[in-house]
Amino acid sequence: MNAGALATAGYGTALGVIRGAIEAGKHVTVFADETRPFLQGARLTAWELVRDGIEITVITDNMAGSLMRQGGVNFVVVGADRIAANGDTANKIGTYSVAVLAREHDIPFYVAAPLSTIDLNTPDGDHIPIEERNAREVSHVGSSQLAPEGASIWNPAFDVTPHQYIAGIITERGIFRPPYIESLKAAFAHPGD
Repeated sequence: MNAGALATAGYGTALGVIRGAIEAGKHVTVFADETRPFLQGARLTAWELVRDGIEITVITDNMAGSLMRQGGVNFVVVGADRIAANGDTANKIGTYSVAVLAREHDIPFYVAAPLSTIDLNTPDGDHIPIEERNAREVSHVGSSQLAPEGASIWNPAFDVTPHQYIAGIITERGIFRPPYIESLKAAFAHPGD
């Protein structure tokens, strides 16, 4: 998943957290999921981190659980496309699976996003529309067909991570913690603080 400057401009969201940790003198090693079917993690996230001189290892999307089980992950940070009033978060497909794996392995899972991503008018993740993408993105790589003719393809662009899997939502105003229905509302009640 890419949540760096290429996706958000400037410092980035999830990658902004990584950059901030390094600026604070912490040693950081990043494992980036490749992010199928467009491979934004392998192409964009890895490119940004290599360019910044940050240690990066690209893994396939289905390797995260094994890496977590081996103790290779201390925390997870992802971006977000929309955050509902209760903290449910829509992000690139595969985010929910990583959150479930993180919880199973007692690894904190954080969402990093600007306040503008939070939609207090959307009560929960069930009310976030999910885009269905073209089947060819899954059935083909370039002009090469991988899936056989006649196979159905399901290709949602996003999934929703329920708020109970999220340790904190990191914004330009600080980290918001559960219960999100209260903390996120308070973020907008006092915008000048």
